[in-house]
Amino acid sequence: MSDRSWAEPYKIKMVEPLRMTSRAEREQAIAEAGYNTFLLKSEDVYIDLLTDSGTNAMSDRQWAGMMLGDEAYAGSRNFYHLEQVCREYYGFKHVVPTHQGRGAEHMLSQLCINPGDSVPGNMYFTTTKLHQELAGGRFVDVIIDEAHDPDSEYPFKGNVDPNKLRALIAEVGAERVAYLSLETNVNMAGGQPCSLANIREVCTLCHEHGIKVFLDATRAIENAWFIKQREAEYGDRSVADILREMCSHADGATISAKKDGLVNIGGLLLLNEDELAERARNMVVVYEGLHTYGGLAGRDMEAMAIGITESAQDDHIRARVGQVEYLAERLLAADIPIVRPTGGHGVFINAAKFLPHIPREQFPAQALTAALYVDSGVRAMERGAVSSGRDIETGENVYPSLELIRLTIPRRVYTQAHMDVTAESIIALHENREQIVGLRFTYEPEQLRFFQARFEPAEGTRIFRAKAKQAAGV
Repeated sequence: MSDRSWAEPYKIKMVEPLRMTSRAEREQAIAEAGYNTFLLKSEDVYIDLLTDSGTNAMSDRQWAGMMLGDEAYAGSRNFYHLEQVCREYYGFKHVVPTHQGRGAEHMLSQLCINPGDSVPGNMYFTTTKLHQELAGGRFVDVIIDEAHDPDSEYPFKGNVDPNKLRALIAEVGAERVAYLSLETNVNMAGGQPCSLANIREVCTLCHEHGIKVFLDATRAIENAWFIKQREAEYGDRSVADILREMCSHADGATISAKKDGLVNIGGLLLLNEDELAERARNMVVVYEGLHTYGGLAGRDMEAMAIGITESAQDDHIRARVGQVEYLAERLLAADIPIVRPTGGHGVFINAAKFLPHIPREQFPAQALTAALYVDSGVRAMERGAVSSGRDIETGENVYPSLELIRLTIPRRVYTQAHMDVTAESIIALHENREQIVGLRFTYEPEQLRFFQARFEPAEGTRIFRAKAKQAAGV
């Protein structure tokens, strides 16, 4: 970014009114939701930073494209348009649509993992790891050590550590490594990218051992932007060119199109190998729908094809990441502990450092999300111990090195003023952070507990101690 002001590469054509609730209403809402922001009603939320998944604003061209939906059960023309766009921007030969990203994760895991296989990856993602485990695999983290340090300024904290990968191959044998699960713009690390040099190196290493590499390319376009900014030899290349080169080293990809694809629903399994693609097409018929719709309406596939094209434009991604950086800069100026450098899809607050008085077993990140909602109506999400779940062997809580809350910025939805409101709320909470209390479970689902778990304050009946309300004059 230059020192001059910049503006979004679009103008607003339609708005959705928002309702600001009172603090008393929010206290009641969060209590009824079991202090889990996933269980809040959206009508009770003022600024929704829970996720960028399916929450993006579609363009006039995408909405117009939806009117061209071919809802034929087989052979929809929208599928063939989507196929052409995916081949153009991602470069993979075969395109299998799914209802969303986890549909693609499920199929890839079932197709490629044998019970007892190891699946190395650059930090886990919740649904990806679960599907790998349900297929009988064992996830092994091979991300670089810098990824676990929220204060490290290393520019490519999503990189795989080749030595960790070699050690795993030596330990279990290449034939027991299902594939390398290589996530671009690693979500749980704070939206941190991989370098193209690292992608090339680890793909070469895997292929030398006969191991396939499958990207989680959900946010690959954001990753391509960081390569353009941080890897000197790519500064003059377009994001679309970099994206294609990233994908050229891998054997396939899973994609949740609800992020980079700028749509509200949809996913993709992209493959190069003919035999594996044929098995995937057979499988998608069982679990998702015919191979030319994969659980999607024709209009959804058309919107996705247009959205991918728009998302890969440099002007779009410059503004998208720029808004994330704007919020991060406001928080850094106030000494709020966030993951650095700034990631691609959101700002991640180091909740353990923000709330040092709350022990890890009382889930400081979950507590901070609840407190933020009560203070301002901003909905964020936890990315820490609650998301990590329990050890599948011991049943004990897993306490990851990163205990974060994620302020996820939907694409083309909010203005800088919304970011200001969010920043001011977080700064105010930090000034009175001692008044925030921890949480304990009242209900815990067996799998992906962060979606539906319920909590209560570990002391008293509210997320703030009584004197916090007095200090706020409420």
